[in-house]
Amino acid sequence: MQLTSALPIAKMVGSNRVVLGTGIVHVAGDANLPPDEEKALRRKLVEEALDSLRAEEGGAG
Repeated sequence: MQLTSALPIAKMVGSNRVVLGTGIVHVAGDANLPPDEEKALRRKLVEEALDSLRAEEGGAG
């Protein structure tokens, strides 16, 4: 599982599960948001990443 904002690179290196982050500098956050909103954004990204790890791929798992 890869959390990134560069989908083409993730595909190039063979990542089979990708969660898109918010930007190059702050992949798992946004420094322009107020602290409580950034925390919610980070939590959402982590939950998406955990969901992708829980998902079965091709019936294996």
